[in-house]
Order: sequence, then structure tokens, then C-alpha cells
Amino acid sequence: MPTIIHPTAIIEPGAQLGAGVEVGAFGFVGRGVTLGAGTRLHHHASVEGNTILGEGCEVFPYACIGGKTQDLKFKGGNPGLRIGARNVFREYVTVHCATNDGDHTVVGSDNVLLGACHVAHDCVIGSHIVMSNGAMIAGHVTIEDHVVIGGYGGIHQFCRVGAYAMLSATAKLVHDLPPFFIADGTPAEVRAINRVGLERNGFSSEQLDRVKQLYRVLYREGLNRTQALEKLAEHAQAGSEEFRRILRFAQSSERGLAPGGR
Repeated sequence: MPTIIHPTAIIEPGAQLGAGVEVGAFGFVGRGVTLGAGTRLHHHASVEGNTILGEGCEVFPYACIGGKTQDLKFKGGNPGLRIGARNVFREYVTVHCATNDGDHTVVGSDNVLLGACHVAHDCVIGSHIVMSNGAMIAGHVTIEDHVVIGGYGGIHQFCRVGAYAMLSATAKLVHDLPPFFIADGTPAEVRAINRVGLERNGFSSEQLDRVKQLYRVLYREGLNRTQALEKLAEHAQAGSEEFRRILRFAQSSERGLAPGGR
């Protein structure tokens, strides 16, 4: 695959470009950047900082990948950004480097970030995630795999979102959203299981039934959080992957699990 660099693009000395990289008109690649094979920057796209993009990524016009942290605690050094393969960053997306020297913001593979999304410093983002237009993720957020974030959804600093969960459009998440569930509202509350998302990811009827049981115990039986988690730990299905995933998530939660909605 030939590497294609538009005459108006700027590639700073020290940047490393893999085979078949394409940089469009007025694109910018900074000196500390590594672009994986087959990655494409459209016109006016920028990748800078201590940033590595994996193979086959696509960066659309006016996106800025690898910008300096907005954290006012930044003291210098060379924090970075590490991105996996086959990610799509649409127009005006921003993904920032970490804050402290030696740390990295991390993005997995096969993610799609639509127009004007933002991923802040020190986030850890998994794989197969879809962020709709205008979604905003504050610093130090962790998002597990197969998550969907609706348009203009916002996630507070240090929150966690479990695998296969969904945050609805315009929702504001200020707690940890457990796996498998949908949260909506401002502040966001858990409203239902993410049935469509689970089915699309191949969950069997038996797995869906276990997720329903989890939802009932956590959010519909009137138990407090301690009682609900004790009941799940003693449940006949406690050894299943779905139950173990929820229990692990709850045990490591620092901001507390999102409350249930009416």
C-alpha cells in the first residue's frame, strides 16, 4: 500500500507513518505521533502529542486527536494517548492525552465516535463502543466494551460504565452504570435492561433471563444495595458470567451504582 501525503499536509520530523497511511489536505501529524498502517486522516484532521494510533483508523475533518490535557493540574512532562485499531473519529471529535508524565489516555479498538464527541484526559475506553454526536466524557472515566452513549450524553469524572450498557441521549451520569442496563435522565437512573443491545451482541434467551433477574433484584424488589448484592451472591445463578460480572463491578465501584428509576 502506498503512503499518500497531500502537498499541503504538515508531517513534523519524528512522526512515524505506517504503510498505506493517507493524510489529506491541510492535515497535521505531530513529531511524537505514530500512525498505524492504513490509517487515514481526512483534510484538516490533526493528530499530535505523544500519541499512537493503531492500524486502519480514520480521522475526519477538524478532529483533534492527542491534544494537551485540559486538566489544570498539568505540570509538564510527556503524558500520552494510546489508541487501538479500526477506530473512527468523526468531525470535530477531541481525544486528549493524560495529565501526569508517563500516564496515558487509552482507547481500544473498533470504536465509532460521531461528530463533536469528547474524551477527556486519563480515560480508559474499551472496544466496540458507539458514542453518538456530542457525547462528552470527563476525565478519569472508564468505559467497558460494547457500550452505547446517546447523543449529548454526559459522564461525570471518575464514573464507570459497565459492558453492554447504554446511556440514553442527553442523560447525565454521575454514578457508575452497571453492565447490561439502560440509564436515562438528569441525573441518570437505571430504567431497563439493554435488551436490544444484548440481542445484537448474541446473548441467548438464558443469558437474557439472568440479566432480567439481576435487574429485578437490584432495582425492583425494594432492597437496599447491600441487601441486593448479598442476595445476588447467594443466588442459584451466582456462578454465571452475568452474575459474576455485576458482582465484580459493584465491588469495585467508588461512586456507587446508579439508582433505579420509576
